[in-house]
Amino acid sequence: MESSQSPRETLLLNGHAEAAGHLLGLTNGGSNMPQVGGMKTDHFNGDDLSSSSYMSIPQFYAGRSVFITGGTGFMGKVLVEKLLRSCPDIKNIYLLIRPKRGQEVSARLNELLNAPLFETLRREKPKELSKVIPISGDITSEELGICENDQALLCRTVSIVFHSAATVKFDEKLKLSVTINMLGTKRLVELCHRMMSLDALIHVSTAYCNCDRTEVSEVIYAPPYNPDDIISMINWLPEDMLDQLTPTLIGKRPNTYTFTKALAEHMLLKEAGNLPVAIVRPSIVIASLNEPFAGWVDNFNGPTGLVAAVGKGLFRTIMCEKNYVADMVPVDIVINLMIAAAWRTATRKTDNLAIYNCCTGQRHPIQWGEFVKYAMKHVRKHPLEGCLWYPTGVLRMNRPLNAAHGFLVHYLPAYILDIVARLMGKKPFMANIQNKIAKAVGCLEYFATHQWRFKDDNVHALLNTLSQKDRETFVFDVRTIDWENYVERYVLGYREFLFKQRPESLPACRKRMMRLYYLHQLTKVVAVICTWRFLMAHSKRLNALWTAFLQNVFKLIRLIPFL
Repeated sequence: MESSQSPRETLLLNGHAEAAGHLLGLTNGGSNMPQVGGMKTDHFNGDDLSSSSYMSIPQFYAGRSVFITGGTGFMGKVLVEKLLRSCPDIKNIYLLIRPKRGQEVSARLNELLNAPLFETLRREKPKELSKVIPISGDITSEELGICENDQALLCRTVSIVFHSAATVKFDEKLKLSVTINMLGTKRLVELCHRMMSLDALIHVSTAYCNCDRTEVSEVIYAPPYNPDDIISMINWLPEDMLDQLTPTLIGKRPNTYTFTKALAEHMLLKEAGNLPVAIVRPSIVIASLNEPFAGWVDNFNGPTGLVAAVGKGLFRTIMCEKNYVADMVPVDIVINLMIAAAWRTATRKTDNLAIYNCCTGQRHPIQWGEFVKYAMKHVRKHPLEGCLWYPTGVLRMNRPLNAAHGFLVHYLPAYILDIVARLMGKKPFMANIQNKIAKAVGCLEYFATHQWRFKDDNVHALLNTLSQKDRETFVFDVRTIDWENYVERYVLGYREFLFKQRPESLPACRKRMMRLYYLHQLTKVVAVICTWRFLMAHSKRLNALWTAFLQNVFKLIRLIPFL
């Protein structure tokens, strides 16, 4: 499909400029860097520290008001907390909040600020929480569902915008994914154009929006379709037809999430015009490294759900290449980069759009095998209450073997326990749990069986522009991660924050884990004996070989005294 470009549109096509230019009816004008419209990505050097006019990040945010979409989500919560705690002179933080289940936005805000995440602020700086102001709205609605008065307020006062609202469900239907990830972005940009003193718009994308290629630079690649055509299509095609077309549309991408995120980047490029924009692309975002608490997490998405299932003894085999890099990044690393990216975008005026691949694979990688080894060690050391079996896990790339093993260790025990539950007059639930785990595994499998190289030169260059104090306050250098120590705190974090289990219960849980270990070993011995007896009973040849082997052993034993 042919795309129409605005005069200021930039399309960065790493290594494929000529082909993409032909596809879109455009050329790059002979520049060494693939581009359209005469603009480039912002690749910069760390030159700010030599200037006597260096403005620190907290100084930059002083007196400014910030607008955040997705502020009630996993990353949004950490962003709000960090801004309040580390930028104490910030003026106001406006959060776009959707009324939910009859709950007004003010009630949802109170619930958010009373969460454990804000405990330090409630204790040490309670007045800072009054700076958070709810804006009633909905990312799926026209004009974001914001009333005229609130729109006027935002346009008059806001100078920094963080757009992190998105559906992160990998299996989301295409219509809703487009509505949230693409239309929501378009509507936000329309609002930003009306803001009188906007200095930075930070759009949160994902490193995997370009997962159809193995090497991903900090550039925007040619989209598979014109974003406007996709938006038009979801408006006039019936949803059942869209569902049928989805596999063809997304092509080599594994899901609607990565597909719509890729289109949203290009649409942002087209719609932003002269707005000061930067894109942050995190890889798999997991529990916090340090702030505000080590190991803080509030959802079971991604690897967290699977590690928790392993810890419960419910999950033991997955399709995964153990030698591939597990590109995961702690949530506070991403948030610190976002805050610094806004500072950089506002203080270094340029027509270029900077993109930051926030990943660990280039500077400080960990392989899936290492991650699972550390996780297994620490789920046994810090076991969950009510653990059903001794935690074990196998990574393999043989699909038939994985399926067979999965049936034996996942579904067969689940069916047996459900039958027992029915006989006792209770509601069966184990098979349903395994179905949910299997669905989560299916979403993660693609990322565990493929490998990418995410270049992060812009992130590294941004780090070099910060003063030492700002680097220590807004840590996003992934080389500071001690992976084994981090995984241990990750396990303790989901134990406390997701399962609500206190450290005081650990001694009793460890005693139970030891009993489960002995039971697990006994079960393996019994399984070997039963398998052997079955084979012996059904194979005369094997029986004869075993008898001959024993006879030779006994003969050898009788000869020993004469040696």
